[in-house]
Amino acid sequence: METLANKISTHLENHINLDQNLVRLKRKLEELNGVKEDMGSSIKSLEIQPRKKLMTEVAVWLRNVERINGEVQNLEEQVRGKNLLSRIGNKILETTKQVEDLFQKGKSFDGLDIDDPQWIGQALSTTKLIGQVAEELMNKVWAHLMDNGVSRIGVWGMGGVGKTTIMKLINNQLLKENAKFNIVIWITVSKETSIKILQNRIARAIDVSLSEDDDETKRAGIIYEMMTQKGRYVLILDDVWDKISLEEIGVPEPCDGSKLVVTTRSLDVCRYFGCREIRMPTLRKQDALNLFLEKVGHDVLSYEGLSPIVESVSEQCGGLPLAIVTVASSMKGVSDIHEWRNAFNELNKQVKGVNGLDEKVFQQLMFSYNRLEDVTLKHCFLCCALYPEDYDISIYKLFELWTSEGFMEGMDSSQAELDRAHTILNKLKNNCLLEKGAFHSGVKLHDLVRNMALRITSENPRFLVRAGMDLKELPDAEQWSEDLEKVSLMNNWGLQISPQISSPNCPILTTLLLSECFIKSLPDCFFQQMPALKFLDLSMTPLESLPSVSGLKNLTVLLLFDCRSLEKVPSFSKLKALRDLDLSITNIKSLPYGMNRLVNLRTLKLANIKNVTKIPNGILPNFSSLRHLDVGRTLVQGQVGALRKLEYFSGRFYDVEELNKYVEALDEGPRRYNILVGRESSEWKLKFYPKYIELNGLAIIKPRKMRRDHDVNAADHMIKLPCDVDQLSVVDCKVSGTLFSWFISMPHPSFSSLCQIDIYNCPKMKKLLSFDVLKDLQKLQQIDVSYCDAMEEIIASDAGEGTSTIQVVLPEFYCLKLKNLPELKSICSADGVMVCDCLVEVQINQCPKLKRVPFTLPQLPDNGEPSLPMIHIYPKELWETLEWDQPNAKSLLQPFLYDHDYDTDYDSEFNLFFETEDDRIS
Repeated sequence: METLANKISTHLENHINLDQNLVRLKRKLEELNGVKEDMGSSIKSLEIQPRKKLMTEVAVWLRNVERINGEVQNLEEQVRGKNLLSRIGNKILETTKQVEDLFQKGKSFDGLDIDDPQWIGQALSTTKLIGQVAEELMNKVWAHLMDNGVSRIGVWGMGGVGKTTIMKLINNQLLKENAKFNIVIWITVSKETSIKILQNRIARAIDVSLSEDDDETKRAGIIYEMMTQKGRYVLILDDVWDKISLEEIGVPEPCDGSKLVVTTRSLDVCRYFGCREIRMPTLRKQDALNLFLEKVGHDVLSYEGLSPIVESVSEQCGGLPLAIVTVASSMKGVSDIHEWRNAFNELNKQVKGVNGLDEKVFQQLMFSYNRLEDVTLKHCFLCCALYPEDYDISIYKLFELWTSEGFMEGMDSSQAELDRAHTILNKLKNNCLLEKGAFHSGVKLHDLVRNMALRITSENPRFLVRAGMDLKELPDAEQWSEDLEKVSLMNNWGLQISPQISSPNCPILTTLLLSECFIKSLPDCFFQQMPALKFLDLSMTPLESLPSVSGLKNLTVLLLFDCRSLEKVPSFSKLKALRDLDLSITNIKSLPYGMNRLVNLRTLKLANIKNVTKIPNGILPNFSSLRHLDVGRTLVQGQVGALRKLEYFSGRFYDVEELNKYVEALDEGPRRYNILVGRESSEWKLKFYPKYIELNGLAIIKPRKMRRDHDVNAADHMIKLPCDVDQLSVVDCKVSGTLFSWFISMPHPSFSSLCQIDIYNCPKMKKLLSFDVLKDLQKLQQIDVSYCDAMEEIIASDAGEGTSTIQVVLPEFYCLKLKNLPELKSICSADGVMVCDCLVEVQINQCPKLKRVPFTLPQLPDNGEPSLPMIHIYPKELWETLEWDQPNAKSLLQPFLYDHDYDTDYDSEFNLFFETEDDRIS
């Protein structure tokens, strides 16, 4: 048996090694948390992948990582509390082993997610049904889907009649029928399609990977096998224009409960598939009129004599919802009877004598297009047709294109251009020529509206649009006519360009879209016969080198974003007209030769270029017209302060001296900025505000000379910050004294715009700010201070203050987070009170010396329910000992206390290490 002397010896040895072992444990824990953080983006992406769910094994691992973090916090607290027991040493060693095991486990995961067995299909955005006819038809389709005797259903009718709307609603209803069907697959077919494109769409829908190199037969076999394994399916093929072979695609015969649903404009297509035919009729007269009035505004009937003519215009739309909505929207706000009569005459004239249904719809849509009397509006609308069918168009990409066309000329700022662009966009939306996209910042064209735009641009102006058509090579030479103004071949991932091809002869071509194509190289002469080119987009291509662009003297926009293989670019010295340049996420070795001559640049993006770590001296001041500068974490110097028109700036300064030069040079700073000073950021903190500054890895201390010589000007060593900064982060900095005593606000002596302060891992910092500073921070909303071992006071008393109570009202302050501050004694001075009526969250974690919370709580609402949703005080003992200025605070807050009480779990585990009371050494 081990002697008492040996036990004591072991205890002393553990005592000596305790700090060393704790440091090792924290290092291991940091590595473990790094693995967890690396998983973060993948785990977060699961939120937008409804077919996936987190593996149980991974979820358990994550919970264990959270648990072990809590245990380490407990151990640190006990060590700091001088509770130096042999059991603590043993626990540290044991916990270190657990951390190492979790680290290895985390590194061993092949994947994080699995298919969610409850997921059978993708829900779609929908609109409400219009009219009794549509409801009756929907019920009929549903009855056939539930009937085991019907396997193929065809919904047919003219374009814009509402077939897709009904099927989207049915798709979403089918997702609730997971007992009847194993998977529901929605595929938009459209006119511009191919077997390979359809195979790709189905493969994505059933989560299967297909190789682009395999032939269609092999790919069809893979799809067939996977769909057979899925079991009973519903395959909805929307907007089918022509006969399609299910066998060539790889779709199994719909039988044994599986269903095929086709929507089409052609009865022949329904019959080809052998479908149970359901015709989608147009709206009945009253339903059509109700829809028309809903869009044009019911008040139109209040004007004398308008009611009959409004009804007549509605009838001209033939009961077609798309035509009704488009025509009514274009007449919204019109109250003059003469204008209404003219509209009726124009519609009647256009539609009269038209035989084909699609042609009739086209003429109705042309009515709305022709009512865009502004030529700029028409041209902006036609530009939308450059994007693929059913494509969600980013409005900002669209605005970029419109700007290059000169539609925003005369605007003196980016904001003015943006306002003008939004005005144009809203007019097109209000006329129902554009509709809301799937994403917040996107728009779409209805396929009929896009067809109308393409028909217009087949004549004047002339466009060549082959976007998203699975092209393998460039269109034939005869299609590159001399009168072409715009060409879009974007979104053709199979498109490659032969090095032997000659330059297309397009002397008036202004726009060329080649983004998202598989273009590795371009012939040196490719742009030789395109002298009028203004807008060139090669983004997201595997392009390795850009050929000569010296002949493109009119080029205003050059986009090479996310060309990750791009290493070589030619001289830009002759691109004097260039205004927008995007080289972000490329592999270029240095900035292009002649960049200093691009004196008309207004937008420059150079973020995430790993080989370019610093913008050379003397380049930036040349760009006096620059409005948007984004160099990411690339180093710039104070010279950027000379850019007087800058509205957005993102970049990194090497040190405080460079930051000070920048701030000193400012008269009026950018409206938005993201500035890093010091070492490269780990992006630890989210940026919630448009004006963000982060100080990272700096020594904010008095220089030795300053300490010895009192005549040294202290201001020379201060940090100068723009007075309009919204969010300030200080990370891994060595700070002496009170942090805010080092800051000078310029040009005004107050940080009155500051909303959020984040302090992380500043081990020497003792105080954050003073009451004098706090009084000016009337917009302050959040303070977050974590892992600052020496922090004693968040808000320090000012010198010379009396003993009277100091009260500061912070009208917008809502959140305080204090974490791992072992020396924190007070949030503010002994007599300080913070009045925060908007307070909704308080987190105090591992602050063992804190005794008082100096807040007055928000007022209770009339219903008597407290308005604080989250109070997190840990450990539990801290909650019990903390004093609140408001006497009834604890009773009010108790229901909202969010307490991870690790102590109980820890004690129960802790006892397992000792067999008897004698084994414990005090």
